[in-house]
Amino acid sequence: MYLIGFLPGFAYMGPVHPAIAVGRKAQPVPVPAGAVGIAGSQTGMYPTHSPGGWHIIGHTPLQLFNAGAQQPALLQPGQQVRLQPISIQEYHQLKSLPV
Repeated sequence: MYLIGFLPGFAYMGPVHPAIAVGRKAQPVPVPAGAVGIAGSQTGMYPTHSPGGWHIIGHTPLQLFNAGAQQPALLQPGQQVRLQPISIQEYHQLKSLPV
């Protein structure tokens, strides 16, 4: 992961394969918390509901930002992140875990 920015806890992550790189949307749209998107050659993860111009390719059940936590952002610059598909059952199990 490169850096945190745009929103508290928004994770700017490394390059995607050039075959799936895509420019930003012309107009922002509402994006839910946990959305995973691509803009240009970067991947990003939205920590909160917000407008955004990235193309959404997935969703994480993990809470990416918690202002009341000792370490509010789940992800930190320099951290290795691997995105992988999970079943809907796994998604709901992870979503229900205490933060």
